[in-house]
Amino acid sequence: MINHSNENTLLDDANSYDVNKQLMGEISSDFVKVADQLKEASYQIRKRGFSDYPVFVASRREVPVGQLLIGATELENKWNYKASFVDEFIQRALIGPESVELWKENYKTPDEYCCLFVVHGDFAGFVYIPYPED
Repeated sequence: MINHSNENTLLDDANSYDVNKQLMGEISSDFVKVADQLKEASYQIRKRGFSDYPVFVASRREVPVGQLLIGATELENKWNYKASFVDEFIQRALIGPESVELWKENYKTPDEYCCLFVVHGDFAGFVYIPYPED
């Protein structure tokens, strides 16, 4: 877990200890249904030069971050998935300016891992899930 004393460094945690096993189970079982689409979207975001750091917002309720990519129930999934990237999180002050470099250092290889920003109940944080192997 990544800790900072500055409150503006909110939401820097990569696979935070706050993510309990039940929530990780829910996310993982839903993620496998949409993994191929998210992997392709990640590739397209990077290939087209939008960002080297794609982030997908996963939530069951409306969240004002990102653009809807896959709606709940679209692929037998329960979560909504929105496409975004690190710049939007910086613009919305969800990642403090003093944390950008540290966030990027902890960002996992986007061809192997999906960076999800999970919003569920009182939890909001970054979670990295490996894409299923072909």
